[in-house]
Amino acid sequence: MTVKRLTIDYTEYSSIEELTPEDAELVLAAIKAKEGSYSPYSHFQVGAALRLEDGTIIQGANQENAAYPSGLCAERTAMFAAGAQFPDKAFDTLAIAASDHGHPCEDPATPCGSCRQVMAEYQSKFGRPIKVILAGSRRILIFEKVDDLLPLIFDSLKA
Repeated sequence: MTVKRLTIDYTEYSSIEELTPEDAELVLAAIKAKEGSYSPYSHFQVGAALRLEDGTIIQGANQENAAYPSGLCAERTAMFAAGAQFPDKAFDTLAIAASDHGHPCEDPATPCGSCRQVMAEYQSKFGRPIKVILAGSRRILIFEKVDDLLPLIFDSLKA
């Protein structure tokens, strides 16, 4: 038997002012995207902003439905919109911001497993890492690739 260890790398910032202008712009777009959230059941508003390789920014917001789990997360609304509108444009960076009952979350909200797997699929499709920014009002975490959010990614394309 061999015991192995997985480690992940990420950078933590204490405010949006510490980010590069490009990353700050994307975080602000994710915060703005929360306005499109339809969350009458959880009152948890999530916004996502996805920058494509050409600089285009696509926004998404979580969409709930009384027939749970028929809703969709903000991250997937943004990624699926980008995939449908710009199928040949690689994803560069995805920023996510959340509020609970209208109050910005101090700590970053993390993507669910389904969203992480969709991120991994697009990362594999385009053959390049997708940077992920998780923004809270107290701290911001930046992951340089999806693998750091989802180790041991399911990837049937590499079979």
